[in-house]
Amino acid sequence: MNIVKDFKYVDYLWDEEKAAALEGDEVALLLYRSNILGSDLRITNYGGGNTSCKTIEKDPLTGKDTEVMWIKGSGGDIGTLKRDGLAALYQERLHSLKNIYRGLEFEDEMVGLFQHCIFDLDSRAPSIDTPLHSFLPFKHIDHLHPDAAIAIAAAKDSRKITQEIFGDTMGWVHWQRPGFDLGLQLAKCLEENPGIRGIVLESHGLFTWGDTAYECYINSLEVIEMCSEYLEKHIEGKPVFGGEKVKALPTEERKQQAAILAPYLRGFCSSEKLMVGHFTDSERVLEFINSQDLDKLAPMGTSCPDHFLRTKIKPLVLNFTPDEDVSDAASVKEKLTPLFEEYRAYYKDYYENHKRDNSPAMRDANPVVILWPGVGMFTFAKNKQTARVASEFYVNAINVMRGAEAVSSYTSLPLQEAFDIEYWLLEEAKLQRMPKEKPLSRKVALVTGGGGGIGKAIADRLAAEGACVVLTDISQERLDEAGATYGKDGAAWQQADVTDKSAVEKVFDRAALAFGGVDIIINCAGLAISKPVEDTTEADWDLIQNVIVKGQFLVSQAGVEVMRKQDKGGDIVNIASKNALVAGPKNIGYGTAKSAQVHMSRLLAAELGSEKIRVNVVNPDAVIVGSKIWEGKWAEGRAKAYGVSVEELPAFYAKRTLMNEILLPEDIAAGVFTFVGGDLSKSTGNILNVDGGVAQAFVR
Repeated sequence: MNIVKDFKYVDYLWDEEKAAALEGDEVALLLYRSNILGSDLRITNYGGGNTSCKTIEKDPLTGKDTEVMWIKGSGGDIGTLKRDGLAALYQERLHSLKNIYRGLEFEDEMVGLFQHCIFDLDSRAPSIDTPLHSFLPFKHIDHLHPDAAIAIAAAKDSRKITQEIFGDTMGWVHWQRPGFDLGLQLAKCLEENPGIRGIVLESHGLFTWGDTAYECYINSLEVIEMCSEYLEKHIEGKPVFGGEKVKALPTEERKQQAAILAPYLRGFCSSEKLMVGHFTDSERVLEFINSQDLDKLAPMGTSCPDHFLRTKIKPLVLNFTPDEDVSDAASVKEKLTPLFEEYRAYYKDYYENHKRDNSPAMRDANPVVILWPGVGMFTFAKNKQTARVASEFYVNAINVMRGAEAVSSYTSLPLQEAFDIEYWLLEEAKLQRMPKEKPLSRKVALVTGGGGGIGKAIADRLAAEGACVVLTDISQERLDEAGATYGKDGAAWQQADVTDKSAVEKVFDRAALAFGGVDIIINCAGLAISKPVEDTTEADWDLIQNVIVKGQFLVSQAGVEVMRKQDKGGDIVNIASKNALVAGPKNIGYGTAKSAQVHMSRLLAAELGSEKIRVNVVNPDAVIVGSKIWEGKWAEGRAKAYGVSVEELPAFYAKRTLMNEILLPEDIAAGVFTFVGGDLSKSTGNILNVDGGVAQAFVR
């Protein structure tokens, strides 16, 4: 039977039955506790915080009992933590490091020595937080970044407020960068304040503990609840952030403005490396960006190191009105240019004024967070997940500022401290350990007809190569099923009839709001009607020309507009057919439409080449297995035309090819990747036949 604790500001998620099944395995209970804590963004954000437990294990060398600490490894996330994400270290060896510690100037050398303390040879690299947990004597420890606790920690009167909330039951330590010495300071705080339930780290976060996983969990929740209650009591009845200065647009108008501007912002943020975007107009974001205090608080930056590392020194605040006319590309770029130049110059000065002799080279000077009062917040990073997480962290920072301003006044990190964290050699080493990016990482690909068949296979391949994918299809059911296969940050989808201009524009709006824009467009939507000329009706003709020819035109037209806003070039790949080059029997409508596709591609390649927008064609033939086009009457019509049964069609088409191969959707996807994967970045106006070898279709 579950015991449900009554909390207002955090979620009590402990399940007695699940926990009982883990009884006796302290590491499993650590993972369980970590996962449920990490599932609540009010408690700690993705990748933020750390958790640990201490157990008695048999030393494999001596056979004697020894104390081992299990702690989240470097770069992990407690919400998704698994056993292979833990570091396990000998406690005795960690404590022996105190004997050789040479002081604050030599902090970084201690991290390398953690490797000499490894117990479990499958350990993840130990976190910089390792000594903070090791030097506290408790069996289970949580180091969390709850918004409410950081609001107290980042308030000007943090120590006094902590005393007011908790009396003598909570310790408090001054701001200090995480490391070996901070671990010693926590131990000292506990020694001077025996019996405390936790420690507040100024401008940083919270340490709490317990003798069991459950006691630690409850202690953490209770402390966060007390901080939250204190803040809400002081916020109630007061104008938040000094009250409203700007009125937000209605929801749909906000999203429309954001969709128009996002590709411009993405282009500017991608001046050094291509970035992927994220947009949010949540109530908390609007409360902050529309407030009187925005101009005061936004330049101050964030306080918690985990926030700061993901959101950069400060956001860029646009001087646009909510209803700004953003329809004219030239005027929008003219207005954005000085804003970005000013931000980049500020960031360069920040780097030059605070760099150390051994600081890494200056990184991308563009903003991560961009605020548009009355509309919302944009974030840009190397991929969708990183951009989304940056957005979530800035929302955490907003919550911190909101609380700190309500009870005192908000304080951010001194610029030198902020710089020393951002350009910390240990952080640089972590960045260098990141896996190599995939060929299409940072790119956004839009695939029409993406709900199944060839379109889905193309989307699968592009996603596997690192791209974010935007799917559109006439069938909502197919779209929902296909989109769900890519995970939380992998895809967005929007139902559309490609012959409807307004529907096509909505697809690109969806892409802009989800990812900031589009880099690759795959025109794959189509249908097939196989009839002799006398049986082809006017309705047949109009339908096939509209879907294949007009659809390709409308999608390409809308896509080019987005690519021009970004000013980063792009790729359009049109999926035509062998029938564009070879005249077959009883195929006048389909063959004509496919020929039009190919020549439209040539025309666009000629027109757009100077803008680095490449346009190429992939010509499949007889992709029967898994292809939607071959469902129903088209297959029957082609079988009848060639005097074979429907079941015999794959083998029939294979036999007429030079290579005697059956074509699959994945083969067409491989052809598309050939054009967009990077190796053909100086090639446009080409036709690639993926047909097993049909001599009549040779281009030359």
